[in-house]
Amino acid sequence: MATRYISWALGAAVLLGATNLTAQESAKDQPDNPEVVGLTLKGVKAVEPSELQQSIATEASHCNGLILTPFCWISKSPAIYKHNYLDRTELRRDVLRIRVFYWKRGYRETTVDTTITPKAGGVAVTFAIKEGPPTLVRKIAVGPENDVLNAKDIRTALAVKTGKPLNLLQLDTSLLNLSNKLWDRGYADAIVRTDTIVVDDSTHWADLSILVEPRWKATIGEIRVAGNDRVSETTIRNSLVMHPGELYRRAEVIESQRNLYESQLFRHAAIVVPPQGDSVKLIEVTVQEAPLRDARISGGFNTVDFVQLEGRFQHFNFLGGARQLDVQGAIGNLFAPQLNNRLIFKDVFSSTKSELSAFERPTWQASANIRQPWFQSARNTIGFGLFAHRRSQPPVYIDRGEGASATFTRELSPRTPASAVYRFEFTKIEAGDLYFCVYYGVCDRETITAQQHAQRLSPLALTAQIDRTNEAFSPTKGILGHVSIEHANGYTASDYRYARADADVAVYRQLGGQRNVLALHVRAGIVRPIGDDALHPRKRFYAGGSQSVRGYGENQLGPRALTVPAEKLATLFGCDPAPTTIARCDPNGRVAQKDSLGNYFPGKSGLEARDFTPRPLGGTGVVEGSVEYRFPVWRELTGAAFVDAGVVGSAGLANLASGHGAATPGVGIRYRSPVGPIRVDVAFNPAIAEDMWVYTERANAKGQLELVKLSEKYHYVPPPGILNRLTFHFSIGEAF
Repeated sequence: MATRYISWALGAAVLLGATNLTAQESAKDQPDNPEVVGLTLKGVKAVEPSELQQSIATEASHCNGLILTPFCWISKSPAIYKHNYLDRTELRRDVLRIRVFYWKRGYRETTVDTTITPKAGGVAVTFAIKEGPPTLVRKIAVGPENDVLNAKDIRTALAVKTGKPLNLLQLDTSLLNLSNKLWDRGYADAIVRTDTIVVDDSTHWADLSILVEPRWKATIGEIRVAGNDRVSETTIRNSLVMHPGELYRRAEVIESQRNLYESQLFRHAAIVVPPQGDSVKLIEVTVQEAPLRDARISGGFNTVDFVQLEGRFQHFNFLGGARQLDVQGAIGNLFAPQLNNRLIFKDVFSSTKSELSAFERPTWQASANIRQPWFQSARNTIGFGLFAHRRSQPPVYIDRGEGASATFTRELSPRTPASAVYRFEFTKIEAGDLYFCVYYGVCDRETITAQQHAQRLSPLALTAQIDRTNEAFSPTKGILGHVSIEHANGYTASDYRYARADADVAVYRQLGGQRNVLALHVRAGIVRPIGDDALHPRKRFYAGGSQSVRGYGENQLGPRALTVPAEKLATLFGCDPAPTTIARCDPNGRVAQKDSLGNYFPGKSGLEARDFTPRPLGGTGVVEGSVEYRFPVWRELTGAAFVDAGVVGSAGLANLASGHGAATPGVGIRYRSPVGPIRVDVAFNPAIAEDMWVYTERANAKGQLELVKLSEKYHYVPPPGILNRLTFHFSIGEAF
């Protein structure tokens, strides 16, 4: 028999009115309001259990946060532990809530029983749910036909699908999507509603009919501004991308409101249309101003930069016109000598003696930027800045620089900016003897010192970004991408001449529940010097680390060289560590041993892998890819299983197979904190043996330390043991 439902309210009333509640208590002597020490949902298959649990009032007692869990094992103090007690009235209502929850999602015959059983310290509540068969959508009719929406528009707008359960939430989403598509075409007064829903209870099929009437196009008549005091009305109007006489479109309303919020001049900004009026709309822009200045100091730590401090001052209406002044300063690498290779901090530096102190010193950066939004258009922004820095890429190089930049940005569409950036900088490589020794062929101290003088690094870059993700910290769906092209030569006033391009794309897709996410990440880049110029190490590509191939430490995947102390080489049989002969020492040789007569002879073993320090050199091409499955574990805890792969080499992208590459699987755990996910990852490194050039450090005739390249490569075999092949990373934020 077919039943016709005219409204959802009537359907819900029928359901709630017909509900028969049962509560079976296995213990009759329980107090009226015992503590709920356990809560179980049985039979839940078609919906997300965590989402269903959030829809009911009954809740088990629990610790106030994951971090406090160890303390909750010791004490159940209300300061750290939340005690929840049984409310029998709410329990009966929860049965109704569960049935309504399922009914809205197409399961109209769901039944629920409750069981209350005694448990140490209170009771355990069990909801036994029989979901029943779903009512499936057999046919969806959208009409009458019109020239505004085509078949593709309708298909992409419908969240409810044929052959799937009659989900009323998805039906509401479908109506909203259709209305928004019409509004984006100027039909702001269109009528979109459910016409009929015919449900056959015997076969569990449903036929839907959706009425769509575009009616007339709406235009903007007058725009009024209210609520401003210190911010001029002209500044507010400049942020709007809609103007009188134009079509009244939803996308432009949203973009205008976003511009107002992103100016940070307002606590609240609303763009509303009064109920009266017809096809000509009166627009009211109402704002509530925020403080025009902001200053803050923050700190943190990670396993690469150790302890960091940052300060920032912002003026959001500097000299009027929503012009933003942003002054920032940061210092990092604090307590590096004390923390390196201790506790959670790995050996980051691995440097030769002459460079160790340089890498351990604090890094810093400072900048002052002025940004003028709405330059000639609400979609344009120009900016100018001054900057200086001392940055470290241990153990590759230390980079000092100061200069200025100019930027022009055009918002191609919401959250899709494209920029042209010119950056003029004086830079010098403060440390990194190995870089000069390998890529310049210069290993003596005097020549390296000469090469470290300041040079100009002044590229012209074009960049574009797209952000279609649904969350800032932990996206569950959408796409996030970035592409950049750089060029530097004499025409851009640069001493370094090169061409560089790179792209980075991440895609997120929900699987099953809302927190089950499949995340894919791809990165590719290539850089080429122009002529015989060497590349600045900052412009080379590196891989490995917490946001790259996680089976490796920071920058450790790719071309590398080995450094070894001269004292270790001196233990080899036949090695003469004198400055003029040490280059002929064979790093693969046997360690010298002494017999009873004081004569030396080659021993049974040579130097071990731990005696050598791998030093990343970077490459001119890179390709990376990651697949990560993220899933809920418990409350704010989520887990992840991933496989990262990457290749870094000195050939073009087409010939990267000859480069250095690896694939590293791993697992991780994340805690969803207010500042972003706190992440711990462990990955397996299937490193294999390879031959690498070896460098050592030796004092020259003037007593200065300089690098010496050995004439033989070393056959580097990673240390054995499963623990030596595991790499741990601790950081804040998702890997991508």
